Amino acid sequence: MIDPDTRKPARAPSFELRHLRYFVALVEERNFERAALRLGIAQPGLSQQIMSLEDIIGTTLLDRTRRSVKLTQSGQVLYDEATKILAQAASAIVAVNRVSRGETGHVSIGYVASAAYSGAVVQSVKTYKREHPGVEIQLIEMELRKQLARIIEGLLDFAFIRGPAPIPDGLATHVIQREPIVAMVPDGHALTLERGAADLATLSQETFLTPQQPRDVGFHGTTHAACKEAGFEPTINSASFDVTGIASMVAIGAGVAIVPKSLECVQLPGIRFVPLPHSQVTSDLVVAYRKTEASPAVRAFIAHNKRSV
Repeated sequence: MIDPDTRKPARAPSFELRHLRYFVALVEERNFERAALRLGIAQPGLSQQIMSLEDIIGTTLLDRTRRSVKLTQSGQVLYDEATKILAQAASAIVAVNRVSRGETGHVSIGYVASAAYSGAVVQSVKTYKREHPGVEIQLIEMELRKQLARIIEGLLDFAFIRGPAPIPDGLATHVIQREPIVAMVPDGHALTLERGAADLATLSQETFLTPQQPRDVGFHGTTHAACKEAGFEPTINSASFDVTGIASMVAIGAGVAIVPKSLECVQLPGIRFVPLPHSQVTSDLVVAYRKTEASPAVRAFIAHNKRSV
């Protein structure tokens, strides 16, 4: 036999949003029959719910000495607060649904400088923002290998990089743009005196400037591939950190560079661009992201970029 003193006390009736919805409907309709019809329940059921609400709160909400629905002072206070609570609950549901549809949230995007020069980054973000104005976008210029590492670490959501690149497990990539390559040479270089296109093989004795990257990565990898296609092994100087640094070194005669055609927009003094139409090598703009992505806003940005290809 169970000792009565050890039995758990009965749980008090729980307070639920439906109690507030019933109460607000009754106050606004000022009639049990009309409120029950609005709520889609039977009138006796509504009366029972209102009495249950009074029991839970521990006070009388309606003045039952009157035939019409009349609130007590406590009932008026509850009505004022209940309308706020119900509005906030509805707002919370809307906010959650917007997040689940990717309409709000945050997307952090890394990019290499040459991706910005191509116009792809700006165009992608602008068109995405038109469809998702509530999403906050963070743009961060970053070396491509660091971008890939940050995505794996969860510190970055999306990357615009220049191939080739070693892709870590867990990341997906696809090429969004294949650009022809051109030669960046100093102003007055012999190649600039020729009419029309140039043959890359004529630069075989030059020093080629690339960013500080391994041989199989980014501009460094593209330079090797293009020179190999042209039949020679290039002399590489990878002392520069970025495109501006490379362009400055080209301008002072420290070497030449193989760059994507979109970099022709870089108008630094002392440099010229020469087409290399005989080369089949391209400078590929690649996007990278996690294969399994939890954020709806990031998934929407990934899908947006896939559609844009």
